[in-house]
Amino acid sequence: AETTMESFKVGRQINIEVDVIARYLERLMLGPKAAEKEPSVTMDLLARSGFLG
Repeated sequence: AETTMESFKVGRQINIEVDVIARYLERLMLGPKAAEKEPSVTMDLLARSGFLG
């Protein structure tokens, strides 16, 4: 990805990837508990959804 922030001016519309910011804020708010969170995508879920042979 390429960033062109040097061309940004006040009032310019930009595209913000909300999912990236949301994950960052979640980790920030949870602090040490963020590392304890179990992954929502598991090998079992992938297999049941047909993603594994």
